[in-house]
Amino acid sequence: MIRKAGHELVLYYNPEVSSKVMKLKGVLVRMGVRIRNVAPEQVLQPVGTLAGISGYERPENGAVQETELPAIPDEMLVMHGFTGRRIDELLLGLRKAGVPKVELKAVVTESNAGWTFYHLYEEIKEEHERMKQREDEQGKA
Repeated sequence: MIRKAGHELVLYYNPEVSSKVMKLKGVLVRMGVRIRNVAPEQVLQPVGTLAGISGYERPENGAVQETELPAIPDEMLVMHGFTGRRIDELLLGLRKAGVPKVELKAVVTESNAGWTFYHLYEEIKEEHERMKQREDEQGKA
């Protein structure tokens, strides 16, 4: 289910507290984007559940023991309900506000909405590392 314009949401995960977080959230608020902080104990929930997408409600017996939770050491920004133009506006707004780059970014899709937040992290982390490796190899050529 795609959200209509004005119903944009960012799932934001940051294991550290910093001034960057306040700057980033300031940009989102000015753009009228809703922010949902993802807590470490939520990383095994489906992305669709965290984004509030119909059909991805959290199961009643979905309690997870803390000892089972994988750690995500990196910051993540996951966008839902954005048009391509609004994504560009968001990225430009973050740059103009002096927000240091968030390396791991994704858009909620029909394919990844059923993944756990941690699975999405693993996928975009791997993709980011492949892209960085390609850039490094091209820089050496």
